[in-house]
Amino acid sequence: MDNFQEEGSAPHMKGWRTNSAQPSLPESHRSLHIPHTGSGLKKFLAFVGPGYMVAVGYMDPGNWATDIEGGSRFGYTLLSVILISNLMAILLQHLAGKLGIVTGKDLAQATRDHYSKPVAIALWILCELAITATDLAEVIGSAIALNLLFGLPLLYGVIVTAFDVLLILLLQNKGFRSLEIFVIVLIATIGICFGVDLILAKPHFGDLLLGYVPSAEIITNPGMLYVAIGILGATVMPHNLYLHSSIIQTRNYNNDEKGKRQAIKFMTWDSTIALTLALFINSAILIVSAATFNKAGMTTVSDIGDAYHLLTPLVGTTLGSVMFAVALLASGQNSTLTGTLAGQIVMEGFVNIRLKPWLRRLITRLIAIIPAVIVTILYGEKGTQELLVFSQVILSLQLPFAVVPLVRFTSDKNKMGQFANKLWIKILAWVITIIIILLNIFLIVQTFSG
Repeated sequence: MDNFQEEGSAPHMKGWRTNSAQPSLPESHRSLHIPHTGSGLKKFLAFVGPGYMVAVGYMDPGNWATDIEGGSRFGYTLLSVILISNLMAILLQHLAGKLGIVTGKDLAQATRDHYSKPVAIALWILCELAITATDLAEVIGSAIALNLLFGLPLLYGVIVTAFDVLLILLLQNKGFRSLEIFVIVLIATIGICFGVDLILAKPHFGDLLLGYVPSAEIITNPGMLYVAIGILGATVMPHNLYLHSSIIQTRNYNNDEKGKRQAIKFMTWDSTIALTLALFINSAILIVSAATFNKAGMTTVSDIGDAYHLLTPLVGTTLGSVMFAVALLASGQNSTLTGTLAGQIVMEGFVNIRLKPWLRRLITRLIAIIPAVIVTILYGEKGTQELLVFSQVILSLQLPFAVVPLVRFTSDKNKMGQFANKLWIKILAWVITIIIILLNIFLIVQTFSG
């Protein structure tokens, strides 16, 4: 299998040990046609999709608790942190997509190729832990949404989420484009729900805009700094880097220099627009929290369930709470789908183990459900909220092990040729990497020290 080389795949560059590899996501590899004639808009639309699948990870249930807490405690001040986190994500996702387009390898394959086998296996295990943590957040988020909307007990909601594997299997059988369309529809649902909540919350527009301007208080106020780091840790998701470097290869772009440059340009537009939408949604969660809870003097709201119940009396209608819960359910289901793909990509890329997608999905989901069921039985709703926070800490631990190889590979002229990062991008990428590592170390130390 390791000697497989698909026609039209990326030529070998001297920086890589292997001449060829099994293509990433082989069942979908280069399956979507890119028109060679017509307008630039027509070509761009053919590339639209992967960016939105990546954006899902930036608005998953793990983000909600930190955004709600940030808004209720500090008003609009931490909007600047969401903006900065999003700008970091835009650059990192650009690098991930570029790696896949130029080399024909996803980040997991590139890591396996570059490092020794023991190191690659260790990085794979860390990545699997991160994906399981992501899945755990999705299980809990979906279960909470089902409880809020339909009164379904949390334990039953956790068990019900196991069956979404059937939905994933159905969509995968219909082709990769159907997956992308489904994701975009759910993102639109989340956007509409929060659009309604923003109208109902009636935020102060001037204060809202000022929130996007960084404040020195974020650094000097220990409580604010802790929540700010939590927002950053929950925003930049390691599995998204593996995902993007793979799914961009579903496009059948020309494999020459011109074709790759065009693919990189359209990929960057796609992911930047999609992540801007993610910025709106994450901002909306914090803005609604600030305009309702903080304005009413409720500065200790951080629980998703509490936020749901408190919204109705504050905005004067149950519609606000219903929109909030529907958005949470859509977020959990969306993240489930992309988490499955990321799991398949890292398993195949790091260790070349190939499982049927439905089996891979079932294994990942069961690993996430077991701790969720145990905690729900023993500690109830409070325990699931704490488990949600803990899942974000695990993601923080994994993040440097994805970001450092990505920046290193895309800055290497031997590996990337003329597509290697320019000096200013290289400097900016390493600065962002160092900031992320330092902030995540601080978050982990603070979390475990209480």
